[in-house]
Amino acid sequence: MLVIGERINASNKSVGQAIANKDEEFLANLAKSQANAGADSIDVNAGVGRDIRENATATMEWLIEVVQGATDRPLVIDSDDPDIIQAALRKYRGDTAMINSVNAEPERLEIIGRFAADHQTSLVALVTGEGGIPGTVEERLAASELIMTHLARLGVKEEQVFFDPLVIPISVDSSQAIITLKTIEQIKSRYPAAKTVAGLSNISFGLPSRALINRAFLLMAAYAGLDAALMSLVKVADLLTGKDIACKGFIRAHRKGILVD
Repeated sequence: MLVIGERINASNKSVGQAIANKDEEFLANLAKSQANAGADSIDVNAGVGRDIRENATATMEWLIEVVQGATDRPLVIDSDDPDIIQAALRKYRGDTAMINSVNAEPERLEIIGRFAADHQTSLVALVTGEGGIPGTVEERLAASELIMTHLARLGVKEEQVFFDPLVIPISVDSSQAIITLKTIEQIKSRYPAAKTVAGLSNISFGLPSRALINRAFLLMAAYAGLDAALMSLVKVADLLTGKDIACKGFIRAHRKGILVD
């Protein structure tokens, strides 16, 4: 299972301050610590805040340089602004990249989909559209169909797409865990070459003993077919779902001291 480190995000107060202060050492160490902890890819979000677009674009380009100077892990380009995504992709010098994210809104799907096709990147696709997060499995699958049809027309291959089934806290709606798991199962059935990714820790927001809930949900999602996650314990999930042949990945992680009981 692919692990995406998500700590370099300007919405985090300390990270946002480090970006504003151009604190290269802080950000480089944050990238290295995620890589050392087992992250396969590093999400990079410089934010926009009050910056005019030119400054926001330059900040993202600078941040890409800092993170790539600290680690050889592939980057996930994360922004709501297509111009910033495009600038980041031009600055990026790695072999592979991922764009985070797109949804079923036609205008954004067209723009970001073309970026993915032109740069041959992977693409996180949220199974939602203009009406907000769908409440049912069927509505989320309908959004995934719109997304895949549009992307295929642009030349994006199924294997480039990482569908995000959307994780809503069960403190908000107790049915959402099952809806997410069934969405993962159905997406994997409909699009065998596509992948699935989720921010699993969202499931426990607002509840006590969050780590316990997160661990259980990760294992259930892995069994449903989840391919990538924005949290830890992935090594255990791979072990228990037969993806870690001869337990080699788990043993390597143990020897590196990155497993937490």
